[in-house]
Amino acid sequence: MTLHRLDATPQTVHWGYFDNQLAPVLEVRSGDLVAIETLTHHAGDAPDLLMDGGIEEVFAAVSDRGPGPHLLTGPIALAGARPGDVLEVEILELHARVPYGSNLAGHWGSLYGDFSKERVTIFELDVHAMCGRALFAYDWNATPLVERPGVVVAPDSVAREPALAGVRVPLRPHLGTMGLAPAPAGRHSSVPPGTHGGNIDNWRIGAGARMLYPVQVDGGLLSLGDPHVSQGDGEVSGTALEASLTGLLRLTLRRDLELSAPLLETPHELLVHGFGDDLDEAMHAATRLTLELLGARYALSRDDAYAFMSVAVDFTVTQVVDGRQGAHARIDKRCFAFVGA
Repeated sequence: MTLHRLDATPQTVHWGYFDNQLAPVLEVRSGDLVAIETLTHHAGDAPDLLMDGGIEEVFAAVSDRGPGPHLLTGPIALAGARPGDVLEVEILELHARVPYGSNLAGHWGSLYGDFSKERVTIFELDVHAMCGRALFAYDWNATPLVERPGVVVAPDSVAREPALAGVRVPLRPHLGTMGLAPAPAGRHSSVPPGTHGGNIDNWRIGAGARMLYPVQVDGGLLSLGDPHVSQGDGEVSGTALEASLTGLLRLTLRRDLELSAPLLETPHELLVHGFGDDLDEAMHAATRLTLELLGARYALSRDDAYAFMSVAVDFTVTQVVDGRQGAHARIDKRCFAFVGA
């Protein structure tokens, strides 16, 4: 087992896309650890608070951006991985790089029509108490922020107003976007999630969890970013509480299971993700994938799995703002403690 370090620099990030033609910036072997930096593409929302020298350098130097907005570190190649394998990413640690974060109520948010403006709220993070409080907010009436990835808003160009007085939000650091290179050639926007993973935006993808991805190209080519320090299911305003994170990951090659879609595993739960053009499609996808998983992992018949899903599996909206909407199924692994006993 080897420990690698992967800093976020102009040479190790790509902005807004997955592409299987990107050369890996790091190659690791199964079981290796990677200490990695991930940067929020919202650092420009309050550059006096959300940026340090390294982040400023990336924003200044990386001009090839889009079609999506997310800053991604990678790709990382896993030696020996090939299509049909599974790449397991175990998240061991996630820590805030700077003690501030941003939430943008964007024009793609679910209630934008009710507000007809974009609004940024900046939070200060208390990493010891694991909570955040709003410092100020401001309205943004120029070009929609998402259409200019990495825009930097000068502090004196907006009216910073008090916000959320007396309110605290819990911190639960996680990675909003993490995934492998898709098999089809060309650039794929970082916005919509898919079978490669990507912008899943499930707040449970944090320390103590592991993500399992079906490998689509040799090496897998893992990229990650869009770091969050908090988010609710739905992510209804368009973004989470966005903040740069440093993390420690373990990458493992798995050939003992088959997957057709990303799977999240926590100490007590399995979370199956489905995506669609609307929530009906996402729900149907999550349901069918859960049925498939229960048969493969616990040898349940289709009839038994269908009954179990209705009485014991929670189906929840993951997000409604990423182009393809997401739903996830939460399976309590403790229900199967006596299977095979």
